[in-house]
Amino acid sequence: MNSLVDVISKDMQNVEECYRPSHFWKMGSARLQDDLDAYGITHFRTLPSALSYFVPTYLFDGMINEQEKYKYILAKCREIVARPKAQMYIEDLFNGSNQARSDFRVYAASDCNRKPFTSNFSESNVGNPIEQFDFYGKKYSRSSLNYLLGINFLKKNISDINVNSVLEIGGGFGSLGEILISDERNDCFYMNVDIPPTCIFSTYYLQTIFGKDKVADYSHLSNDKLNISKLREQYKAAILCPWQLPKLEGELDLFVNFISFQEMEPHIVENYLAEVSRLKSRYVLLRNLREGKQVAVNDSQTGVKKAIKSGDYDIFLPEYQLVAVNVLPFGYETIDGFNSELRLYERKK
Repeated sequence: MNSLVDVISKDMQNVEECYRPSHFWKMGSARLQDDLDAYGITHFRTLPSALSYFVPTYLFDGMINEQEKYKYILAKCREIVARPKAQMYIEDLFNGSNQARSDFRVYAASDCNRKPFTSNFSESNVGNPIEQFDFYGKKYSRSSLNYLLGINFLKKNISDINVNSVLEIGGGFGSLGEILISDERNDCFYMNVDIPPTCIFSTYYLQTIFGKDKVADYSHLSNDKLNISKLREQYKAAILCPWQLPKLEGELDLFVNFISFQEMEPHIVENYLAEVSRLKSRYVLLRNLREGKQVAVNDSQTGVKKAIKSGDYDIFLPEYQLVAVNVLPFGYETIDGFNSELRLYERKK
């Protein structure tokens, strides 16, 4: 995997700025690469950098990076609260079980028996996750539950959707691909476009689950033109880098971005969505902060140079109409008043 990262990183030096990491991700990419070099990829879902940037958890806020402090607080709570049931409630708060159970409840209540099918899904333990919940004999993480809620939001608003070709930008470690591909009834081909070294994690994850011969990586996709239909005939999934996006030819059923657009500057997002429009995706499903990501006050601070907000997507998608917007129950309202909302667009007839 390291040799593949080297090739991709070298190629990235010669591409346009809009296909390189945003300000937010320049720091993130460096941290991920350091951890990848130090610890390898096998246990990537335990790496501090991955947990900070693209492996979400339900753990009590701050617990990922300050575990000893929160373990101490939890121990003190157990000393003060003697009743076993009360102790269970406190532990549920700290380890995220309560929120995970709540999201699963919404997912289960809103699921319907049509494409994309998700009822058989149970998440893999590839990457050695530090957090995974068992509900009725199946495993879920925050990442997979985020996507499962998004899929149900899509099905709620589009009754006859058939998603055979899906493109995602910034797909983390490949959760959406795992959900869609793992059920053969979906007959779905999934593509993820991501920067290095993040693209390596989704490559490793999906290749480990489905096989290297079924998931194309950067080394398989060096052609000048990449036809979606032909790729679909050969693979279940493909992992591309951003500068390969203009090489794609064909049409899409669905484009997805969850969270990562809010970590980019508006001109980068506008360029990506122009490519999505070029590929005539029938639907666009987004999840991002309505209010926009924190703005970095200087080059050394984590954040974006300019925040992208909900209304920007309407401007960047002139060939699409907004079908539905949702924060609750399919998105998330933070305790400090921010809204992680889902937005669904349909291509104009």
